[in-house]
Amino acid sequence: MFLPELNSDEFKHFLGLYFKNIWNFGNSCDVILIMVSEKLKAIALDLSTSFPRSPRTVFAGYVIAGRMLDKCRAVINGSNHDYHFDCFLDNQFLGFAEINADEIKGFISTGATDDEVAQWIRSKAKPRSEFEIVQWNNRMRELKMSELPEVNQVFLESYIPKNLPDHRPVYVWFDVYDLEENRLS
Repeated sequence: MFLPELNSDEFKHFLGLYFKNIWNFGNSCDVILIMVSEKLKAIALDLSTSFPRSPRTVFAGYVIAGRMLDKCRAVINGSNHDYHFDCFLDNQFLGFAEINADEIKGFISTGATDDEVAQWIRSKAKPRSEFEIVQWNNRMRELKMSELPEVNQVFLESYIPKNLPDHRPVYVWFDVYDLEENRLS
């Protein structure tokens, strides 16, 4: 097949016709093609019809990690709906564990199972004592809205009244997710 000379954006569009997901890694010359494997398709959630795990759920020893995994798989699969990977919430876990978002996304894109991802996280995360991890988990579970960065507080001030039940107050940050996704009544 003859390929005309294309700039980077044209090349990505051309390849996008044939491959499910394309994204940049590093500089714009390094294009990584991710062909969604049948294995990943089988385990990725459709987040237009279901919810990712609660941020309270412990996965590989950490809160947030299971939710991040569900969203990452869905993003790679193209079934993420309104959910995003590598967002502020995900970055709380990634920052604490000192794991690179692109690196874990690359591993998840192989179609790795929950057990394989958990093992990968344990091998790549910054070594910490069990108490340090438990303490961080508890701090995340108890984080109040007033303790979030200004930009998040301002966003949530208008988001909460539009998207959460009027009758249920938000006590901690994780309540926002669990109320909206009907895990709390």
